[in-house]
Amino acid sequence: MKKLVIGLLILGLLLSLAGCGVIPLASEKTSGQPPQKAGVHIVTSFYPLYIMLLNITADVEGVTVSNLTRKETGCLHDYQLSPGDMQKLQGADILVINGAGMESFMDKVMRQYPQIPIVEASQGLEFIMHDGHPNPHLWVSLNGAKKEVDNISRQLASLDPSNQEAYARNSSTYIEKINQLQSEMHRVIDPAPQRQIATFHEAFAYFASEFDLQVAAVVEREPGSEPSAGELADIIEEIKNKKVAAVFTEPQYPTTVAEAIARESGVAVYALDPAVSGPDDKNAYLDIMQQNLEVLREALY
Repeated sequence: MKKLVIGLLILGLLLSLAGCGVIPLASEKTSGQPPQKAGVHIVTSFYPLYIMLLNITADVEGVTVSNLTRKETGCLHDYQLSPGDMQKLQGADILVINGAGMESFMDKVMRQYPQIPIVEASQGLEFIMHDGHPNPHLWVSLNGAKKEVDNISRQLASLDPSNQEAYARNSSTYIEKINQLQSEMHRVIDPAPQRQIATFHEAFAYFASEFDLQVAAVVEREPGSEPSAGELADIIEEIKNKKVAAVFTEPQYPTTVAEAIARESGVAVYALDPAVSGPDDKNAYLDIMQQNLEVLREALY
């Protein structure tokens, strides 16, 4: 009887430990395979970052990427998140943003989803200032795009160290592709005889700086803020005085004002794409910049 009581006590103790997870139950034992790593879902704030993440996470098992805002959206200066947009953050493990004031909706996101870690692509980078604020359009410059890719990769590695090597490898591969295109662009643009340009808004400040182009006039300081009659006259006069080669519009925005300026100043109108919308293709940024190169080849010569 005494042995039976002791045996029952030991059995009860083992069952208790199994229930607490100290000893695995038979049904919980694995077949010798390593435990499956939980997936990582990354959400990006808008299109250019989405394309970067498609490259940084390419073929990394268990990592998925989706975009928060509508891909046909331009820059996010005054973008208002819809309820559908906010729902995309449910289940997100990491949110990747540009920062530098691009995402005006971040206060709302952080109030509703304070638990989501944030990767800021522009963190620690140098900015061109505009009206006392940093110009956030770093990715439009190929130098800026490379820096943001590297920045994102390093921050992702700290949040998801198990995939650190894959992120670093993919980032290096993508940056090398940007390097190749960058070299081609410099070969074409650097000797161009015409250097003065007018742009639709401030998106091309970093691009112009990289390729030593002078932005003589900006049509709209912010998209949707059309110049007054007086401002319009000043822009036209500036374009004439500085012998601007072309007025560049952006495919995401109406061209009416730019076309009026071009008619009055006698210069041609071309479209330069800041890569804020496009197809779900990891080569989209490279393709857009290649097309921009062909436009500049025609406009500056």
